[in-house]
Amino acid sequence: MWWVLIFFTCTLAMYIRLKRKNKYWSERGVKQGSPVIIFGDKWRAISHNQSLAAWVQKIYNYSSTDRYCGAYDFMSPALVLRDPDLIKDILVKDFDHFVDHKRVIPEGSDPIWDKNLFFLTGKKWRDMRSTLSPAFTGSKMRQMYVLITKSAEQFVGHFLKHEKKSIPIEMKDTFARFTNDIIASTIFGFECDSLEDRESKFYEMARRITDFSGVWQGIKILGFFILPKLYKVFQIKILSTKVSNFFYDIVKENIQSRRLQHITRPDMINLLMEARENHKLIHGVEITDEDVTAQALVFFFAGFDSVSSLMCFMSYELALHPDIQDRLRQEIDRTASELSNNELTYDAVKSMKYLDMVVSETLRKWPITPFVNRVCTIPYTVEPKEPHEQPISFKKDAIVMLPIYGLHHDPKYFPDPERFDPERFNETNKPKITPYTFVPFGAGPRKCIGYRFALLEIKVLFFYLLSKFEVVPTEKTQIPVKLSKKSLNMTPEEGLWVELKRREN
Repeated sequence: MWWVLIFFTCTLAMYIRLKRKNKYWSERGVKQGSPVIIFGDKWRAISHNQSLAAWVQKIYNYSSTDRYCGAYDFMSPALVLRDPDLIKDILVKDFDHFVDHKRVIPEGSDPIWDKNLFFLTGKKWRDMRSTLSPAFTGSKMRQMYVLITKSAEQFVGHFLKHEKKSIPIEMKDTFARFTNDIIASTIFGFECDSLEDRESKFYEMARRITDFSGVWQGIKILGFFILPKLYKVFQIKILSTKVSNFFYDIVKENIQSRRLQHITRPDMINLLMEARENHKLIHGVEITDEDVTAQALVFFFAGFDSVSSLMCFMSYELALHPDIQDRLRQEIDRTASELSNNELTYDAVKSMKYLDMVVSETLRKWPITPFVNRVCTIPYTVEPKEPHEQPISFKKDAIVMLPIYGLHHDPKYFPDPERFDPERFNETNKPKITPYTFVPFGAGPRKCIGYRFALLEIKVLFFYLLSKFEVVPTEKTQIPVKLSKKSLNMTPEEGLWVELKRREN
């Protein structure tokens, strides 16, 4: 029976140790919730009983008055930033202390993931960021704009072929096919039309990259958090070899054909090819085809599912608010009437103020991602400002969290936050928004590098869509829409059905 006693003693000791970990914040005078051993505050989210947005809102509400509160990302304590000034200090002013994102996949486990801009760290991130940044300057955006408008016209043209005047469609899959074609063209230099080609292999592989809803995928992701060292030993990868090889081969063949045929396209592959030819180094190492593939794939992780979901929510809000849709359509018609040769220009899109207001309000209510995190790279201390506060000292690898969804739904910053109101972003009200409370793409030097690209493709698509169709609810439209508890992004629970009603021009 001695082994039973040893087992019981070891189990009890482990339980006490793990329980103690969940008191990290309370012992430092920071408000926290009731975390579950091992899984922290995320238990309901990872068990698919709560959406990530609801999880963020819950931890944001641990305190309604404090500058910050405490949460647990599995067994790691994370400081949740609630105060705009503190957000500015950590993400902008003192950025050098919080350069990196938390890694999900242990370094060395997956070569494609290791080279991904989102998870690169330190100098490697700085080198790659400086290499990719020129792809999103105004001049490069104007060049890629041609490819975006081509995909948008192709998208709307698909529905104009229908004989019916009203077309009920599920917008999540539909918009995902559009963002797929945009990324294929502007990032990979690969032309496809996944609305026409329902069996598009490119679309199928892209969907696999961002689909974490399956049981096996869920278990695999959970393992990366709980058993990272074991996963590294066995080199368990986030992407299957089939998916990685598919995109790697496309990039490799694309580069070879461009060299042989002297082809130049206004896309990211061309930018990285130029960087390589100019002997640009990433942390002292030349850019490889694997680097190019990894950076191309980051746009699927960042833009395929999230941007298509944002388009869904925008179509949903426009369908439920016909007055807003009518006003937006009037701006679209007015802009169209002023175009030369009926060609929508980059400058014309940029000049549409109400369209920008509608997109901004959609991003506020339905942010692309509910939160982002940063990892402490140099020890840092949050000095107390209130009488009840204690100094919060961060050691290397400590985590802070930017609760985007919580900030965007805080009535202190956005009164009646569940109401869809583009007037929050008009010329009078927009300057009154407290800085660092509207942060749909993050903040500071590590803000989403492709946010201008995302905004442009959304605006261009809705210009073409609403110039030909009215978006109206159907019997299948879920009102109010519910968020998926299985997705890592803001995604409608059961898709999103609306009806495209042909306009009589």
